[in-house]
Amino acid sequence: MKKLNKIESFLFMLGGILMVTGIGCYVFMLAPSITCWIALIGSLIFSTLHMMQAYEGNMLTIKRLKCILNVADLLFVISGILIVDSTYNFLRPAFENQESYITYIYNKWVLLLLIAAILEVYATHRIDYLLEKQERGIQ
Repeated sequence: MKKLNKIESFLFMLGGILMVTGIGCYVFMLAPSITCWIALIGSLIFSTLHMMQAYEGNMLTIKRLKCILNVADLLFVISGILIVDSTYNFLRPAFENQESYITYIYNKWVLLLLIAAILEVYATHRIDYLLEKQERGIQ
């Protein structure tokens, strides 16, 4: 995997911290109108820098896992957008009635966040294992 430089690594960690802090504070209703934006900004920074890490090898399994990580990053961003929507209801006018909006959109960020977190954990651990295995095979 391509290594991030020091500034990118700092921003990557900052994005992760902002995302987790924003979501945690939003769940516990600590200034939800502010923390929803913190979660969105954190997920944008985290996902952008995570997608910048490219795999430069030729192992097909790691390339597939990197695609799974990119899907998880996209789900993090969509989840952040839906957190902001849960606060401000800006997607509400796109639906005919309140019931369909609540059925399909309102507070569905939790499900997307769960799926993204599971994909992220699985793919990260699997990539780490495969890179270690590849490194041991070379030596």
